[in-house]
Amino acid sequence: MNIKDKATEIIIKQTIKSIKENPEKNLPKAIGTVKGFLGGKKGYEQQFEVVEQVLTDTKSNWFQFIENILEDVDQSIVEKFVCNFVVNALLKGIPKTYELKEKEGHCFPWAILMDPTSSCNLQCTGCWAAEYGNKLNLGYDLMNRIVTEGKDLGCYWYLFTGGEPLVKKDEILRLCEEHNDCMFLAFTNATLIDEEFAEKVAKVGNLTFAISVEGTEESTDSRRGKGTYQKIMKAMDILKEHKILFGFSTCSTSVNEEYVTSEEYIDKMEEKGCKYGWFFDYMPVGCDSVPDLMISAEQREHMYHTIRKYRETKPLFLLDFWNDGEFSGGCVAGGRYYMHINANGDVEPCAFIHYSNVNIKDVSLKEALKQPLFMEYQRNQPFSDNLLRPCPLLDNEGKLAEMVNRCGAYSTDLANPENVDSLCAKCSNCSKEWKEKADKLWNDSEGIKVKQEEMV
Repeated sequence: MNIKDKATEIIIKQTIKSIKENPEKNLPKAIGTVKGFLGGKKGYEQQFEVVEQVLTDTKSNWFQFIENILEDVDQSIVEKFVCNFVVNALLKGIPKTYELKEKEGHCFPWAILMDPTSSCNLQCTGCWAAEYGNKLNLGYDLMNRIVTEGKDLGCYWYLFTGGEPLVKKDEILRLCEEHNDCMFLAFTNATLIDEEFAEKVAKVGNLTFAISVEGTEESTDSRRGKGTYQKIMKAMDILKEHKILFGFSTCSTSVNEEYVTSEEYIDKMEEKGCKYGWFFDYMPVGCDSVPDLMISAEQREHMYHTIRKYRETKPLFLLDFWNDGEFSGGCVAGGRYYMHINANGDVEPCAFIHYSNVNIKDVSLKEALKQPLFMEYQRNQPFSDNLLRPCPLLDNEGKLAEMVNRCGAYSTDLANPENVDSLCAKCSNCSKEWKEKADKLWNDSEGIKVKQEEMV
């Protein structure tokens, strides 16, 4: 750690300590500290304006959210999160990716998803990972190279998917220790979390968990196996006891959408100790997928309104992956903001889009970002002027097939390669139905409506 980074760490520790002592007085002052880390860099004016409004309203759910974080999460973990995610990933990393884009002419992601393994201890209905078996593994050395090269490109945020990433928990902990300037997140079924592992996680401080829950005990067990829900609840209790930062990850389906958007569910997740939540719509990816699980346009519109309502009332940080396009300027994949590397090393535009031109075992990370499929993505983004229709598969009929066929990308599904035209056909009706709903929502909305020219 250099002198500047050490000084930053000291300032952050002092700031967090003062906030805990008197949140109402010292939390608003923290914005000045954050601005200082930017050193005059532009591009964050709108974000700071929103944050300042939150920090000065002591009665808001967001003020309560921050107070809860400081109370419920170990201070060393909070400090590590601020240093690694807020300062390194957001304030230092993103400007570097912008500079590289100006120099190289293409995007550099500030978040990278990778699958340590294709292995999983569960077999969930409709999950493509179950098709791959347990034979594919990136291995520690390759993951270490990816993170090392990623940091040189301004990326300090790494997310693990799978398979079940905690099958490789020792490798993940080793990465966290080796790269203690990065923030790591594992999407996990949580059934492998125990007391011993939680103690190790608390010690490294830079690993958080998005725990997969399908709503009720019945709906979770029906998709993930009998007894899974109770194991998840136990894992949450363990993490909460050890004051570890974690949240929930929910796949919204035609079967569970009503419950997972209910106040009962959101309150249950908060009660268990979750500080954030990710919502993903079910995608019919893989030859053995179940298209009937896709949510309807009416259900998706319900999610759009409901999750926005909770953001104004609940002390939780909630993300709606498909309905938040207006905040991100459309699709974030294809290296624009993030990318995915599967357990075989194939470099994919998105965790849900299993096509590629290159394998990370054969090229550097920087070279992989120039692959034809990523260039196709970036030339076509946004895929619609209506940013509530961000996805080239789910929201814009035939767009994914058009790009994949034009650049000659191959299917990365080694078990049962899926023709991209067949995949798009499964989403055709949903795409048409959502277009009608989304266009009305977009025209009527008084939301943020980020202008594309303002997105770098």
